[in-house]
Amino acid sequence: MALFGEHSERVTTGVALVAGVLLIGFIDSFFVMWIALGLVYVMAFKEGMRLFEIDEPSLVYFAVGIWFIAGIYPQGDDLFVLAGVVYAGAVAYNRDLKWKSFLPFLYPTAGMLFVFTMYQEYGVYSLLWLLVVVAMTDVGAYFVGKSMGKTQFCQTSPNKTLEGVVGGIAVATISGTVVGIFMVSVEIAFIVSLFVAASSIFGDLYESSLKRSAGVKDSGDLLPGHGGVLDRIDGYLFGSIFMLVMLRGLV
Repeated sequence: MALFGEHSERVTTGVALVAGVLLIGFIDSFFVMWIALGLVYVMAFKEGMRLFEIDEPSLVYFAVGIWFIAGIYPQGDDLFVLAGVVYAGAVAYNRDLKWKSFLPFLYPTAGMLFVFTMYQEYGVYSLLWLLVVVAMTDVGAYFVGKSMGKTQFCQTSPNKTLEGVVGGIAVATISGTVVGIFMVSVEIAFIVSLFVAASSIFGDLYESSLKRSAGVKDSGDLLPGHGGVLDRIDGYLFGSIFMLVMLRGLV
């Protein structure tokens, strides 16, 4: 571990996460995927409640219920819409309920349901494609930003530079196109990868804005050296929605 110095903890956790993801992908079992993504979802949901500053532990039971239904309902991405309708009725009935408590059922619920639905409709390879695009967006943005970044991208995340963002999107689009051509045409692979890469940038920014509002550095402390679950999946929560919608519309 001395080789990585102060980053050893982050590297160790990162390697463990990658190994776990690859193992689940290799198994490629509906039940295993449902369980794995469900665990990630519940942990992310709890962190979302923290960021939204919601102190209602019972909401977690409703999140578990939504995920259970997603396992037997063919289009799980519809469920957060149904949850919104049900909650709207509940708010109309009980004036003590606040709309703020519904926010975790939008974020991270919507993104996680889209990830799971994409697996159901397009298989594990689509998740690999998503993984490559979002991961390469982060990697490209980091290295390009470190080497030539000068222009601040936005105030929400002061460390992000415009050069890094453009570089990350470019690297991810090229990488994603290479992976995506085994599912779709090169033109569609390019377009989907481009939009998913761009959306993942804003997924990261959105979580940063929530952390800034909540006054915390990380969404949690579950992953040593990385923070919380949301800190690792923020880009995927936005990227999955764009990818599934575009695959349905273009393929």
